[in-house]
Amino acid sequence: MSAEAVNPGAHSRRRGRPRIDLRRLGRAALLGTPGRDRLPDAIAHMADAHRAHHPDADLATLRKAYLLAESSHRGQFRKSGEPYITHPLAVTLILAELGAETTTLTASLLHDTVEDTEVTLDQVTREFGAEVAYLVDGVTKLEKVDYGAAAEPETFRKMLVATGNDVRVMSIKLADRLHNMRTLGVMRPEKQARIARVTREVLIPLAERLGVQAIKTELEDLVFTILHPAEYERTRRLIAENSSAGAALDAIAERVRAVLREAGIAAEVLIRPRHFVSVHRVSIKRGDLRGTDFGRLLVLVGEDADCYAVLGELHTCFTPVISEFKDFIAAPKFNLYQSLHTAVAGPEGSVAEVLIRTHQMHRVAEAGVIALGNPHPALESAEPADGERADPTRPGWLSRLLEWQQSTPDSDTFWSSLRADLAQDREITVFGADGRALGLPAGASCVDAAYAQYGEHAHACIGARVNGRLATLGTVLGDGDTVHLLFAQDAPDAAGAPGVQDTPEARDAGWGPAPDWLEHARTPAARIAITTWLESHPHGAEDPATAPRRTAPVTTEADRPAVANAVVDLPDATVRLAGCCTPVPPDPVIGFAVRGGVVTVHREMCSAVARMATLDRQPITARWGEAAGCRVTLVAESFGRPRLLADLTEVIAVEGAAIVSATVEPPSEQRVRHTYTLALPDAAGLPALMRAMRQVPGVYDVSRSQHPAATG
Repeated sequence: MSAEAVNPGAHSRRRGRPRIDLRRLGRAALLGTPGRDRLPDAIAHMADAHRAHHPDADLATLRKAYLLAESSHRGQFRKSGEPYITHPLAVTLILAELGAETTTLTASLLHDTVEDTEVTLDQVTREFGAEVAYLVDGVTKLEKVDYGAAAEPETFRKMLVATGNDVRVMSIKLADRLHNMRTLGVMRPEKQARIARVTREVLIPLAERLGVQAIKTELEDLVFTILHPAEYERTRRLIAENSSAGAALDAIAERVRAVLREAGIAAEVLIRPRHFVSVHRVSIKRGDLRGTDFGRLLVLVGEDADCYAVLGELHTCFTPVISEFKDFIAAPKFNLYQSLHTAVAGPEGSVAEVLIRTHQMHRVAEAGVIALGNPHPALESAEPADGERADPTRPGWLSRLLEWQQSTPDSDTFWSSLRADLAQDREITVFGADGRALGLPAGASCVDAAYAQYGEHAHACIGARVNGRLATLGTVLGDGDTVHLLFAQDAPDAAGAPGVQDTPEARDAGWGPAPDWLEHARTPAARIAITTWLESHPHGAEDPATAPRRTAPVTTEADRPAVANAVVDLPDATVRLAGCCTPVPPDPVIGFAVRGGVVTVHREMCSAVARMATLDRQPITARWGEAAGCRVTLVAESFGRPRLLADLTEVIAVEGAAIVSATVEPPSEQRVRHTYTLALPDAAGLPALMRAMRQVPGVYDVSRSQHPAATG
């Protein structure tokens, strides 16, 4: 199978990307070096593409890099029989067409010299500088002799770490893989399939995340031809049978041009044919395709405001399909992509999708990070003091990847985790209690948020509040959610909210993740941290309740004081404190007469008071007498754990309260509700008692009972 047979060639040429003539370059590479003052014929094509984006580019460095690459690769041939120099030339041309700057192209020409020739990294540094050497080293493969089967995953790890400091490393790797995929037809079918699978699972997601759509879409088509030949052939026939489908889009495009001319909006309206995989996906989604389904309209304007002006005109003069509208300008995708997406109804009910963006947005949409140029303009002459190359364009997903890979010394774990991470093709943003934004893959849970924010400290996490409401750690987060993570405390005087910490610094060393946390973890960082902890604690977490405890004084019924004395303005009435709100001094109270000459005293804020008023029941003035004792019902909300009931009852006893009655509801989603009716010797001690109960590990709130009461 030839390279052209592997590649859906007519389609790629239709998109306007010129192809390099490998045989012509091979002959040119064998003719020897050119004169001092002229470019080698072999790089003239690439130089023209480079100057189209960078008119003032100095080509002397490229000439020098080509001469070193050509001389060092001389005598080497690819499996196709072409001189090896044709490969770095083709890779460099791909990057030049996408607008890469001179340093990237220089490194691209030299990207295989250190790996496959006698050229050393020191030589590259001496002749081209540390920046070019860094890029070349970043894409240089590790030797199988040294790493064996781990060579491929460890090479990708090395590349990703280098990409964390300079995204241009991965730009060169993507272009390198694209050219190798274009010429894959000379290899055995089983090797083609292996390379195509790695491309699908690793390189294509990386191209998507770095925003390099031009490379991503062609890689998808090339993988499609190898791994799904039958589906590819059906799609190819479908496109061939609808070769006149563009006429429907042409008609709509002409109407759009007329509408925008009348509105005085300067715009370029183009037709963008769908690539093979896109047509295949649309055919699965929509079934029979119409002419307008084989492409989309692209409207290019000068300024951001013009994008919205175009949108307004289209929605005014055409019938919009509102469900298809998306604003990626106000809310860009995590891979830098910006555009307005809409769809309008054309003649005979056909629907045309429309993309609206500025020329700069289009350049970034096609080339992604490559279009950003040199991410280190201030570092060309010197490295920062700490030796780190801080890349301001480094996306959040890459930062997270670099963090979790440090915890995976095992190559197989890294390789499987990398593929799983890259399979998450959408990202959401959630906000912590302090307002800090946190990027997570779509489908992430509170478990993922905990480990992304706190690392191994998240072992002590016991729950969360999502948008102010209590949630379990398995709760799946949505874009824009606010997440306040709750941690266990190991001491009553630990920092943070009562019973729950805002930060995990005072965490209890005995706390740890449960095995079922793995069911909710979507990010490699969370899964690796949980798995590592579980493997090192095969018997689970030690019970934090086994720590030394304060000795509780023994209180007998005879020692307990009488409950608070409530007095009402009704002679000889029997006074009873309402069980629904359990009033205690100094609560404002009010009474209501019920059957049997009994007056029930409620807190004024009790919901039963409002019901009595609707029933025209006359209130009776009530106040507190001299006795200081009181009876109160408290509700403790907590996360279930061993010895929780024992810890709570012990704290109650330590504070000098007597338990009159207690109920514990069955656990629900790891949450437990305890209800205690307590007799206190002094109502003034109630706030201290509630604080002490909140400081019990696992308890996140203690409140006065507010159960509805019968009206009597």
